[in-house]
Amino acid sequence: MANELKYQSGFGNQFETEVYEGTLPKGKNSPQKVAFGLFAEQLSGSAFTADRYNNLRSWLYRIRPSVLHGEFKPMSNGLLRSKPFTEEPASPNQLRWDPFPIPNEPTDFIAGLMTIAGNGGYSGNRGSAVHIYTANKAMDDRFFYNSDGDFLIVPEKGAIKLRTEFGIIDVAPGEIAVVPRGVKYQADPIEDVARGYICENFGLPFKLPALGPIGANGLANPRDFLYPVAAFEERTGTFTLINKFQGMLYEASLNHSPLDVVAWHGNYAPYKYDLKLFNVINTVSFDHPDPSIFTVLTSPSEIEGTANVDFVIFPPRWMVAKDTFRPPYYHRNCMSEYMGLLFGVYDAKEEGFVPGGGSLHNQMSAHGPDTNTYTKAVNADLQPVYLQDTLAFMFESSLVYAPTSFAMQAPQRQKSYQDCWKDLPINFKAPVGAKL
Repeated sequence: MANELKYQSGFGNQFETEVYEGTLPKGKNSPQKVAFGLFAEQLSGSAFTADRYNNLRSWLYRIRPSVLHGEFKPMSNGLLRSKPFTEEPASPNQLRWDPFPIPNEPTDFIAGLMTIAGNGGYSGNRGSAVHIYTANKAMDDRFFYNSDGDFLIVPEKGAIKLRTEFGIIDVAPGEIAVVPRGVKYQADPIEDVARGYICENFGLPFKLPALGPIGANGLANPRDFLYPVAAFEERTGTFTLINKFQGMLYEASLNHSPLDVVAWHGNYAPYKYDLKLFNVINTVSFDHPDPSIFTVLTSPSEIEGTANVDFVIFPPRWMVAKDTFRPPYYHRNCMSEYMGLLFGVYDAKEEGFVPGGGSLHNQMSAHGPDTNTYTKAVNADLQPVYLQDTLAFMFESSLVYAPTSFAMQAPQRQKSYQDCWKDLPINFKAPVGAKL
């Protein structure tokens, strides 16, 4: 593959890119004969009849069409789970996990997938799943695509290289990448090991949230999303193509690399985003705004204003509100929240919630700052302060997350998580002379 680390910018743009000048047909998508003897193939991420604004598709001009593979046969899912999420009942209890270790044995991105929780499913265009990935080796001659949903990949330890049909994307901690359903790729550690989080989105594709009263500027800027330029490899040999289909993994033989796209154009492709470029919106007076102001991407649901799943971050930012409890407030929510930490300390949980770990608070499960954070916040001399060296995130869904048996039985689950609130002081004193 050539042309590494070159990108095109702009969220959802109509891109066109070619390795060799003259590859892309002019004025046609599928001419009778494609330049250089290539095959034309369309990859559709939406129904053909979707309106023009929401119609997602790209034309790929490749050395071999995707139909050239052996019969798909079932393979082991390992710790990867999908709908129906019925191994364990969804829990109203607050749940939290320590980081999962990197395996000692050679493990690639697919073998290292572990499902923590999920909701909805692949068959109804609704829901999402939370996975952890760990890897200490490249995928080598294995390739993967997902028929069930998109993968939003959030690295926490070590950068990974995504070698895709559309080109190459490097994504490091502090960045994210989205690989849409149907796209073939490899995900390899750039360093010795890699670990991170994945939100598998079964619903409508991610889009930028509406800005409303914020106006034209703020949150994630469309021009900061980066898409790969065309790159290809012409490699023959013995390869394996892995497909996640209806929650199960299947494998088929290949005698060539499927990353053989010489040119492409369209608006359906993998992309990356640097979270440092997020323009934080916050209060400059009093009170703590709702965390929706930190939404990077959203997958809409059939209920207007209610997301199938949101991707939300809590990045470095100024805190200036006066006469305000500045950490995240005590809260019960009609949404379900899985949180992870990429680096630093989360301002609502100064202990116990560490990089690589995670927490799950389902619909209407109460949560908020631990005792030490509460005590510190109510006694603080409120001056402007810059929260730095911190980056937490949240997958927030309108559906309840059911945990997997693996997640509930894992030694990394903190069974005493609720103890972080048990010493909260009761400070109530009735007014002198008050009568009930």
